[in-house]
Amino acid sequence: MPLVSSRELLLAAQQGHYAVGAFNAENLEMAQAIVRGAEEMNAPVLLQTTAGTLRYAPPALFAGFVSRLARDVKVPVALHLDHGDSLELAEQCIREGYTSVMIDGSLLPFSGNVTLTRQVVAMACDIPVEAELGKVGGKEDDHDAKPQYTNPDEAAAFVEQTGVASFAVAIGTAHGIYKGEPRLDLALLAQIRRAVSVPLVLHGTSGVPGEQVRACIERGVCKVNYATELRITFSDAVKRYLADHPEQFDPKKYLGAGRDAVRARVTELIRLCGSEGKA
Repeated sequence: MPLVSSRELLLAAQQGHYAVGAFNAENLEMAQAIVRGAEEMNAPVLLQTTAGTLRYAPPALFAGFVSRLARDVKVPVALHLDHGDSLELAEQCIREGYTSVMIDGSLLPFSGNVTLTRQVVAMACDIPVEAELGKVGGKEDDHDAKPQYTNPDEAAAFVEQTGVASFAVAIGTAHGIYKGEPRLDLALLAQIRRAVSVPLVLHGTSGVPGEQVRACIERGVCKVNYATELRITFSDAVKRYLADHPEQFDPKKYLGAGRDAVRARVTELIRLCGSEGKA
C-alpha cells in the first residue's frame, strides 16, 4: 500500500494501549529488513532516517525505495524524519514524500523550541510533526546532549502552543550505548501523560530492558524508537559472515546476512511493543 501518515498509526496505538515500533534505517538492506519484519508480524511500522543518514544519502533516495517497498506489503508503513535539525530539512523530506517528520529543537531555550516547532507545523500542513522538550541524553548523529528531564507543566504549554501531533519525552533514556542499566522515571512519565493528550514517544530505547519498555507503554508511550540496536545488529552480522567466509567478495552475501539479522530483531521488538497483529 502507499506510505501512510504516522498520525493515524499513533492514535490507534494510543487507543489500543500498545506502541508502534519506529526503526531507523541506514541503507536499502535495513529498510528491507524493517518492512519485511513488519509484514511478518502483521504490524504497522515507522521507518526512520536521521539528519545524519540523509547527509549520507538524500531524502529523495530513501523516499523512493521505501515507498516502493511499502507498495509491496499489506501492512501500513510511514516514513519519518527522525531528529530533523532544520526547517529546511523537514521541508525537503515532505517535498520528497516523507509522511511524518520530527523537528528537534530540544537544545534551544523553551521559546526558541516553540518558535522553530511552530514554523515546521505550519509548513507541514497535514503531515504530522513530532517534537521534543527536555533533552534525551547521549549522542545521535552530531547531536550530543546531557539529559534534562521533561517538565510536565512545560510539556502541556509546549504542545498547546505548537500543535504537534506527537511528543518525545525525556525521562532517563539516552541515545547510543548505555554504560549501565538505564533507570527511567516512570512516575514522571505518568505525570506527562496526564498533562499531554497527544501520543508520547520514547527515544533512546536501544538497550532498555523489555520490562521497562512495557512499563512505559502502559503509561502512555505510543511510539518506541530503535536506532543504535539495529546498527549494532546489522554490523555484527556482517562481521560474523565475513569472518566465517573470508573468501567472499559479493556484497549481496554479507549485506544479506545483516538484513536477515535486523529483520529477526525487528520482529522481536514489534512483539515487545505489543503491535503484532495490529495492522
